[in-house]
Amino acid sequence: MEKCKFIQVQSPEEGAEQFYQLLKEELENDRLQVLGLATGSTMIPVYKKLTESALDFSNVTTFNLDEYVGLTASSPNSYAYFMNDHLFSKKKFKDTNIPNGVAPDLDAECTRYERALQDAKLDIQLLGVGENGHIAFNEPGTPADSVTHVATLTDSTLGVNSQYFENDEKIPETALTMGIASILSAKKLVLLAFGEKKRPALMKVLEGKVDQDWTITYLLEHDDVIIITDLDLK
Repeated sequence: MEKCKFIQVQSPEEGAEQFYQLLKEELENDRLQVLGLATGSTMIPVYKKLTESALDFSNVTTFNLDEYVGLTASSPNSYAYFMNDHLFSKKKFKDTNIPNGVAPDLDAECTRYERALQDAKLDIQLLGVGENGHIAFNEPGTPADSVTHVATLTDSTLGVNSQYFENDEKIPETALTMGIASILSAKKLVLLAFGEKKRPALMKVLEGKVDQDWTITYLLEHDDVIIITDLDLK
């Protein structure tokens, strides 16, 4: 448990400030070349803070956690579109990587992405958490040794994420996602979790036991984890 450092903040904006300060320090000390990124509403204040800052990411390569199967980068519901809209169109990076959800051979795309990820070596991976405790799209039951793969989304995830879908487009039931081993290969993990719906997942971490049905608890197997939350967990 002592490996996970909890930082309590008052708001998502204050959480974004904490993450910004961490990145600033890593950049200034030349410890950030490869950054893993996440999507979802939790990340919007983070990317707003980064785009408004003077931080220089021109020597930083990024890798995103996941992408829906079947959505092109031009679909407003794709994570490629989200990243471009909130960050990449406003900040220059050395290179950006997002799984290709419309690749003709999805298994080959997973293999390619994982290889690129391991060749690059993540310095920091930013994470959110689902209401059912999933990190990336590693749904309950995902094994610890999983690498980038095609995940089938649970009804819980589909229900939560469908609210973000525009134009009445149906949410895909599968996604390409980094696996647990992929995520744990990063030198540092930073997870953001705001709001009461995330409390059960964080309480599972506080229990201090790895539980395959709550994939967030795999963070307990990593040596350098920061969890930033607005919840009082005492």
